[in-house]
Amino acid sequence: MNVSFRKLPAKLRSLFIAALLLSLLAGCASSGGPQPSPGMAADETASPDTYDIYHQDTVAVRKDFDDLCQRFMLDQLSGSFLNLHYTLLDPEKYGVTDYERTFGDFSLESMKEERQRQKDFMAEFSQIDSELLSEDQLLTYQILMEAFHSEDAGDNLELYYQPLAPSTGIQAQLPILLGEFALRNRQDVEDYLTLLSDIDEYYRQILDFERAKSQAGLFMTDACVDQIVEECGGYLLPADHNFMTSIFNQRIDEMEDLSDAEKTEYKSRNLTIVTEHFIPAYQLLTDGLLALKGTCTNEQGLCYYPDGADYYEYLVRSSTGTTCETIEELRDAISAQIDEDLMAMSQILKEHPETADEIDGYSFSLTDPSEILEHLKIQAAEDFPEIPDCRYTAKTVPEELSHTLGPAFFLVPPIDDYNNCIIYINPDSTSDSQALYTTLAHEGIPGHMYQNVYFLSKCKTDLRKVLSFTAYSEGWAVYVENYSYTTDNGLSPELGQLLARNAAASLGIHALMDVNINYFGWTKEQVKEFLEPYFDTDEDSLIDTVYNTMLNTPVNYLDYYVGYLEILHMKNLAEETLGRQFSLKKFHQFLLDIGPAPFTVINEHFHTWLLTGGALQ
Repeated sequence: MNVSFRKLPAKLRSLFIAALLLSLLAGCASSGGPQPSPGMAADETASPDTYDIYHQDTVAVRKDFDDLCQRFMLDQLSGSFLNLHYTLLDPEKYGVTDYERTFGDFSLESMKEERQRQKDFMAEFSQIDSELLSEDQLLTYQILMEAFHSEDAGDNLELYYQPLAPSTGIQAQLPILLGEFALRNRQDVEDYLTLLSDIDEYYRQILDFERAKSQAGLFMTDACVDQIVEECGGYLLPADHNFMTSIFNQRIDEMEDLSDAEKTEYKSRNLTIVTEHFIPAYQLLTDGLLALKGTCTNEQGLCYYPDGADYYEYLVRSSTGTTCETIEELRDAISAQIDEDLMAMSQILKEHPETADEIDGYSFSLTDPSEILEHLKIQAAEDFPEIPDCRYTAKTVPEELSHTLGPAFFLVPPIDDYNNCIIYINPDSTSDSQALYTTLAHEGIPGHMYQNVYFLSKCKTDLRKVLSFTAYSEGWAVYVENYSYTTDNGLSPELGQLLARNAAASLGIHALMDVNINYFGWTKEQVKEFLEPYFDTDEDSLIDTVYNTMLNTPVNYLDYYVGYLEILHMKNLAEETLGRQFSLKKFHQFLLDIGPAPFTVINEHFHTWLLTGGALQ
């Protein structure tokens, strides 16, 4: 899971919401000066006066575009102080000096206003003469226009948005983000305490939104309510035993420039705020959801709601940026890759039957997180471009949060402080070396941390640094996670290949269930019939878990799998097209250089890259 402001709680799905999300050289490198338009070459055949006019127009258009990008970025950041804090270490350097220390406005009215602002910006960008843009500006323009058009499909479907969900919802992610709120100086502490005081108002707005969903017949299932309420219970402990108190006290004690008296005062103020605002916020959410329990009108996939299929199509396009033109085409592509992986597994087992006995008891050669990350860095050097040195801290998820969060996550650093990174590991989910090695490849090197540090160190366009395209970042992380099975990690090459194929097929099956349940309306009986060849489906609890997960977080698995699938298809096509010219390292650098973007945009540049023989600038 890739966590940053780009996946923080927000008012509406937008260009900035996706994992942190966390994820160009072609899209960021300077073009070096004015370039002739397709209809005129800047040579001796053009008169000096004509060229001067063209040059002046080009300079003006490019400046207008950069100014508009900066305005758009700052507009999006202004909606939430938490977003701003996680994105910019020094907001004043970017011209941000006046902002409220709140979580922002979560009302339906605010969502519609934000959507209108995006439309207004889209209209302004549409007026730009894209033929006069530099190469990096043109890529940014293409990405923005594709994203704007994708968002258009979500008009008037705001009430389908699901801000609360087990493990991935606001109620689960917000505490850890508050716990990692950087306290660098006294002003940061004051800002944090002010922000924390706003949490009950923020949750009151979310609950109002949930009431509006209920009135529209779009409220969550009772099972989903029960899971969220159970998670909220972890934050209802008395303030002196609450995670939000202990983690704050620990970080205050680490601030060397504070006097003992100041530390005592800050701790006392925080204890009061946790008592009067944080705990009541979770109690409010708990009571409110329980009061709405029983108002769910549909316990099947999204497609059973009046506009559910349309909303699912919007989610798929907006979240994945897939090159597949229809959901049917996407389903077929997923199914085909699952079949390919399963056939490859059968072939490995046929040629190396001993691997069947190794699956249950295998282990990687390293188990210490720091040693694993250093090992992966060395292993990746042959197939991935070098990144600048970066400092990272591997932390353990607090025990109070371990049951509500996934196996691990990476906190994307501020764009102006990208070489200080944090990876969280959940011991409840990574207690054995089988999970830890590949998890750190996904979150660390060459996964989220590596990709973010590479991109932020190369990109010169601020707006590109904060745009989030989750399928790109999560697809990359899944792709390199599978790559890690084949490194020099203590496994035999055959077992590594088998495990990589197995992991891909398992994720693919979950993605396929997402599509079939939410778009094609599969029932639990159909899900059970499909899963029987792959899993032990004798227990109804497994089917219930799979089914409810897809209802609670539609498209979540597609963010991971579709991105992986798009990257895998590009790699396979590059190998087939380039033959002996193919370089895995150059292919990886192409993806890293172009950076986070819809795959519809990446695909166009990929085919151009193929025509150059896989060369890099």
